[in-house]
Amino acid sequence: MTASEAEADGVLRADLVLSGGGVKGVSLAGAAAAITEAGYRPQRISGTSAGGIVGAMIASGLVGEELGSAARAIDYASFLDPATLDWVPLLGSNDGIYRGEAAREWIAEMLAERGVRTFADLADPDPSLPPERRYKLVVTCADLTLGRMVRLPWDYRAVYGLDPDEQAVADAVRASMSVPLLFQPVKLPNRLSGKTSTLVDGGIVSNFPIDSLDRTDGQPPRWPTFGVTIMPDAPGPSGTFLPGWLRPLIPKPVRLLEEVAIVSLVGRDQAYLNQPPVRARAITVDSHAAGFLDFHLSAEQVERLYDDGYQAGQRFLAGWDWQEYLRLYRPERGRPT
Repeated sequence: MTASEAEADGVLRADLVLSGGGVKGVSLAGAAAAITEAGYRPQRISGTSAGGIVGAMIASGLVGEELGSAARAIDYASFLDPATLDWVPLLGSNDGIYRGEAAREWIAEMLAERGVRTFADLADPDPSLPPERRYKLVVTCADLTLGRMVRLPWDYRAVYGLDPDEQAVADAVRASMSVPLLFQPVKLPNRLSGKTSTLVDGGIVSNFPIDSLDRTDGQPPRWPTFGVTIMPDAPGPSGTFLPGWLRPLIPKPVRLLEEVAIVSLVGRDQAYLNQPPVRARAITVDSHAAGFLDFHLSAEQVERLYDDGYQAGQRFLAGWDWQEYLRLYRPERGRPT
């Protein structure tokens, strides 16, 4: 790090982009804790799925060891609240094995303890940002009804005719983590079309939205954007997406869809991550302590996931130089304003 990274008030600022990762979100929290313990103050956070959960924790004010303690205390198994299905797993009328209400309630309670309920509580007054983007948190979702990616709260007004300040943060995060076929989708009324949209996990359209917080006004970046991803690994140690206990119950055509889902999750973003300017600002966490959807984590697995993320963050920061990054990858931008 160099002295020029510090603002006039002596604070190091950075934006964070957190990928999806299922229960491996504990690793995301470990890397984010390392970043904040190094003195960086997150300004805005963009997250997908598990990254949305960890991002909400950070946006609400959790940093450093406080973030680490909260992330390691998440009881992922409690998120598995069975839905009432017709009879065949994944093919029942409710479109998901688990309701996801337990996860939403946990997110809402965690945020409420920090004084956060709606996106109005996460407003960012930064005048350099477009009005619709003046929030500390944005999460990526996939709208199956409209067939497009949406970013909440940014798209609430333009796409759905809803006031973002009135929307619950927990609802948006819950939508972003709605793994298709596993958790029931989230329904969102569209006042512009009169229809109701079906929202699912944003990972199927952008699992690692590293460019989501980049400036679009042609001006130089004022501070770094750090990405944290576990994306280079397949969703599970065996390259599978759904839990092992469930696979024998799934018809072969649905297993094919599982393979399609894996490519959707990692294909585009993996190619993007391989670009030098992107890789230079991305923390890649390599952890095999648990699979993507191994919800029944042991205490040992939780600690390993967290430590793998924390150590990855420390290694990255040890070699990070903001001015060198600008020189190599943003020469036309000059020095930060």
